[in-house]
Amino acid sequence: MENNNEFYTVRGYQLLKKNKKMLTSSMEDYLEMIYRNSLEEGYMRISTLSELLNVRPSSATKMVQRLAAIGLVDYKRYGIIFLTESGKEIGKFLLNRHNIVEKFLKTIGIAENLLKETELIEHNVSVNTLQNIYLLNKFFDANPDIISKFEDFKEKSNIENMFD
Repeated sequence: MENNNEFYTVRGYQLLKKNKKMLTSSMEDYLEMIYRNSLEEGYMRISTLSELLNVRPSSATKMVQRLAAIGLVDYKRYGIIFLTESGKEIGKFLLNRHNIVEKFLKTIGIAENLLKETELIEHNVSVNTLQNIYLLNKFFDANPDIISKFEDFKEKSNIENMFD
């Protein structure tokens, strides 16, 4: 019988998740960025990728080679990267996941460190939770009065006592 009340450390949950997927968080970041920036031209250059992710070109090349080894990108001489069909599909999901989490955080008033907060959440959120965040975003879009009520509530709340 499976015990659904088992607790793990964050690292424990990460290890459990790792056993169920083939992409690391870093690989996801690279694939998302390649997808995001190859939408117009259909390809991306290693130099641009390394600039956008603030890594050395050699690091970007190694990661692109790893992505190529699992069939998500085609890497051509002179640093040109093309997504395969699988790479496009996963890249689209990763970008959508990022946008869903970011929109939710903006809605609840997170402005400081928005990108960092989004990155920390997106790599660890389950598909079920992501679907519900997506629905909540849609609910907020359809009911803007709820957002203003939440903002009023936040202003009146004493968040300093949150852990008492």
